[in-house]
Amino acid sequence: MSTLATNTVNIRSRTLGKKRGRGKENIEAKLRLLEAALYVAGRPLDLKTLCKVIGSRSERKVQKLARTLMEEYKRRNTALEILELEDRRFVLQLKTEYSDRVRRLAIRPLLTTGPLRTLSYIAYKQPVAQKQVAEARGGHAYSHIKELLGMGLITREKNGRDMILRTTDYFADYFGLSRDIKVMKRQLKKIFKRRGEETLPATLKNGM
Repeated sequence: MSTLATNTVNIRSRTLGKKRGRGKENIEAKLRLLEAALYVAGRPLDLKTLCKVIGSRSERKVQKLARTLMEEYKRRNTALEILELEDRRFVLQLKTEYSDRVRRLAIRPLLTTGPLRTLSYIAYKQPVAQKQVAEARGGHAYSHIKELLGMGLITREKNGRDMILRTTDYFADYFGLSRDIKVMKRQLKKIFKRRGEETLPATLKNGM
């Protein structure tokens, strides 16, 4: 092989090596961005949101990256884990076996006990009439409903003389539940059985 040909091959090899290196660095950067987004959000994020975070139009590629990050966390064997939910959302959370031991250190709960019980009832019985909620939870349920509406956790729709209550996507995201109501109710049933009461945990994803 001539000197010119050898130099050409060497140049091409170095160029290819640099491109591969940049490609690997780019993937690592995207993985760290996904990790940061999941950490800061503190709730499940869908692929559309994750696409915006890393500047990609391909949900398939972002899903693959998120799954790569999920496997990375499994290999790390730490107290944190990344889960892929049934509706293609991903969440970074504390593993169940550690939540009971550190729960007391958690940030102030989103809701106090009363409103939380009312919210749990609405979530499990939805779509449910406001009157039924009041009959089951007592007259104070009306003030709870007002608070829950203001926080964006439930919606209220007029139906004849009564109001029909439902939970919102924000509710599902905050508590790490599916947005599909049928799936959500199955998840709630398991949570209630595990906790020994029909109430969601007071702090974000602890005890879920």
